[in-house]
Amino acid sequence: MNLSDAIRNRRTIRRYKQKPVGDKLLLDLIDSARFAPSASNMQQLRYIVIRTPETVEKVFFQTGWGGSVKPKRSPEWLKDAPLAFIAVLAPAESVKNFKHIYADAGAAIQNILLKAVELGLGTCWIGSFKEDVNSILALGSDTAVMYLVAVGYPDESPVQEDIGSNDSTKYYLDDKDVIHVPKFKPEEITVWK
Repeated sequence: MNLSDAIRNRRTIRRYKQKPVGDKLLLDLIDSARFAPSASNMQQLRYIVIRTPETVEKVFFQTGWGGSVKPKRSPEWLKDAPLAFIAVLAPAESVKNFKHIYADAGAAIQNILLKAVELGLGTCWIGSFKEDVNSILALGSDTAVMYLVAVGYPDESPVQEDIGSNDSTKYYLDDKDVIHVPKFKPEEITVWK
């Protein structure tokens, strides 16, 4: 799969097959993250791969899912929930005072998401979770979970739609229970000078 295909085929997945993701594949995702740009090459991000069923379950119940398609696309534990997460961590002080850490995290996570497409995995980048995740992962106050990435084998196929500048960007479910994800056409978001 080439990069253009991975970019075009990447979709947020909220339904997963109940098939565990192997450790090698999860490590491949982290390996991709480490090659992302890092402000001043400080490389402050760290990762926790959450894959034991007990910990995955605890983290899962701390997360929020797809506000525009709730409750129909809120995964259910032991039915269609992810069986792994990657927690993206940074020093708490950097999260408060170093604005570039968010760009670092975004670049690393994008690498994870694109690599997952290549590996036949689905992902969901999650910023909506309760602070209990820090205690579940036994983190001290000097470390913060910035984001979670749910990882698993996709059990749905969201559809992307090109839209104009006056169209709604709200994603939705159609009458066949398929998620449609509107994306602006390039000419709608680009100014040439």
